[in-house]
Amino acid sequence: MSKAPHRITFIASTFSAAALEFHRGRMSERGYRMEGRIEPTVFQRINEDGSTSDEFGGEPVFTVTFTKREE
Repeated sequence: MSKAPHRITFIASTFSAAALEFHRGRMSERGYRMEGRIEPTVFQRINEDGSTSDEFGGEPVFTVTFTKREE
């Protein structure tokens, strides 16, 4: 069984950086395909006490997720 993760999500400051990761990271050669769209996303952490806090200063960042292709 491969130790490569089934899903990898990258977080980038710009749309362009997220879009270029497919080529820069040779994701296709590694057996991955892009899942969904590149989206601006705001992240919040759920703390142990149930409260939430903003990640990345509450600013949107761009996410792109790659999934391992079925063999």
